[in-house]
Amino acid sequence: MWGGHYAAGPAAVMAEINVSIDVDKRMYAQDIRASQAHAAMLAAQGILSAKDAKAIRMGLDMILREIEDGVFVFSAALEDIHMNVESRLREIIGDAAGRLHTARSRNDQVVNDFRLWLRDSIDQIDNALADFQAALIDKAEKHAALLMPGYTHLQPAQPVTFGHHMLAYVEMAGRDRARFADTRKRVNEMPLGAAALAGTSFPIDRQKVAGELGFDRPMANSLDAVSSRDFAQEFLAAATILGTHLSRLAEEIVIWANPSFGFIKLSEAFTTGSSIMPQKRNPDAAELVRAKVGRLLGAFTALTVVMKGLPLTYAKDMQEDKEQVFDAADTLRLSIAAMAGMIRDMQPQKAALDRALQDGFITATDLADWLVRAAGIPFRDAHHITGRIVRLAEEKACRLDQLTLKDMRAIDARITDEIYGVLDPARAVASRTSFGGTAPKNVQKAAREARKRFLKT
Repeated sequence: MWGGHYAAGPAAVMAEINVSIDVDKRMYAQDIRASQAHAAMLAAQGILSAKDAKAIRMGLDMILREIEDGVFVFSAALEDIHMNVESRLREIIGDAAGRLHTARSRNDQVVNDFRLWLRDSIDQIDNALADFQAALIDKAEKHAALLMPGYTHLQPAQPVTFGHHMLAYVEMAGRDRARFADTRKRVNEMPLGAAALAGTSFPIDRQKVAGELGFDRPMANSLDAVSSRDFAQEFLAAATILGTHLSRLAEEIVIWANPSFGFIKLSEAFTTGSSIMPQKRNPDAAELVRAKVGRLLGAFTALTVVMKGLPLTYAKDMQEDKEQVFDAADTLRLSIAAMAGMIRDMQPQKAALDRALQDGFITATDLADWLVRAAGIPFRDAHHITGRIVRLAEEKACRLDQLTLKDMRAIDARITDEIYGVLDPARAVASRTSFGGTAPKNVQKAAREARKRFLKT
């Protein structure tokens, strides 16, 4: 590439540290597509002859087929995907291949390929998240009225429904999709045409190339175009947030599958056994999803550290930008698919959920609310009265609904036998009809609306 200036080749260790083909060869389709659009523009502008443009297009088509058929030989000596493609193109069509690089640099070429690749990956992740949401919504509709404990501090708090719990993650995934869609807007600006850093003296048409490649617009500043990687950082930040959501659900699956809870059962499809303990059924898929957020956060941190001290414009440090993003995208696709599979696979266990509803005085808030509604007691006073009743139940080692009316009236004489009507978890859940609440009819309506909002069906 620079043989006119350099008389000798690089040291072996220099060649090894400088090469990136093992990483960036996965951008081959984007590199070829962008080169074809660039060549077509050069020809339209009279910079490249129609004959050469045709030869370049046909040669690049042949290279694409060779790569996809697995017969293309990648060379580490050629460093990266760009030079591997260009070298093979020269073998196929001769000197005309050398004209392809007119009015561009590897600086704008690589980040252009990177943006195209990331745009495609965001679209794939969005499709995967839509499938994940579909699995959650299906589960929510099926179990809209199935009662379970809701927790704060992982302590029994109030009864909710299993369907309501599933829909919480639908909303989280919806925000994740919105974050990626917003990121995609900033990814979808074209750096090609910025050349090395200053633009070019050739009369190129960047708008034409941007339109051909599906970019919204060319980037407005050539220095920014070749040196910015904030689009990749933004992707990794969104990936980390999504990974956190998946990890939280994975943690709940691990807890729920524990026999001490027994809230769900997972089949052999999403569990593993033990090499020594034959009774084990381990929720390894969930545990691995839970762990992978560390890779995502690590990728964001790594790229941020790479970029934090770089002056404008391009520096070779930026060669370290893609591996983290590629790994994060692969990690997300696998994690989302595994989680969607577990959601479809898991079976709630009603008997265990019903038993859990008997622990922790889970309708205590309903008792306090009744005192407010029926007796006109200020909520803070009702909270205090209810706390005394809970203490009495603890002392007697019984549930709230097992206390006698006499016991409760000894604490507050305004309590009547109507109180027993609100201590039933099913009635407590059914009463939560406020917007966003857990009442089964709310859950059914919310599931239908979520399907329309997120799945466009």
